[in-house]
Amino acid sequence: MQLHSFFNSSTSWRVRIALALKGLTYDYLPVDIRAGAHREPDYVDHVNPSASVPALAEDGFHLGQSLAIIEWLDAQYPEPRLIPLELDARIRVLELSYLIACDIHPLNNLRVLRYVQDVLGVTPEQKDAWYQHWIAQGMAGVERLLTRYGRGPWCFGDEPTLADCCLVPQIGNALRMGSDLTAYPRSLAVYRHAIEHPAFEMARPARQPDYKA
Repeated sequence: MQLHSFFNSSTSWRVRIALALKGLTYDYLPVDIRAGAHREPDYVDHVNPSASVPALAEDGFHLGQSLAIIEWLDAQYPEPRLIPLELDARIRVLELSYLIACDIHPLNNLRVLRYVQDVLGVTPEQKDAWYQHWIAQGMAGVERLLTRYGRGPWCFGDEPTLADCCLVPQIGNALRMGSDLTAYPRSLAVYRHAIEHPAFEMARPARQPDYKA
């Protein structure tokens, strides 16, 4: 198994957590998205048509998009399950995961931040305001969901799920960007619990071979 990944990519980070939780070994293939390696023709043509990270490869099978990859991992390697089978639990996990993956992350990923700065010409201060605005909007929703439906030390119970795989990288990168997250105590409690887990520790950016401070 091979994982095409960038150390600071929250989408790659999600998949690294899932792989670590399942105890799966893989070859780590760095893709420097800051240098545009994800847009190189060979990568797009032979690895990931969406020109993004992560991408997973196994025996000639290639798959992009972190949530699809984790769902595939759950089907191929079902222990431990990260997307519950029981309907109510499954839908809650997916609801929170989609809020992060669809409502927060796309507005604040590297290509969007570069576009608003390099093409639209916003100042660094305006770019930072953009980032902080969408973090606040999205994390308020996350906090409400966790307050209403969450339980246990993880997002939804006593074991990590896809929701935790999504939440930890989002909070980690928001903290790296200087976001004030004190208004989201339940979210921060899950994050602080999770980062003590060996799988989450193994998946963090600083532990990756392409890490650059």
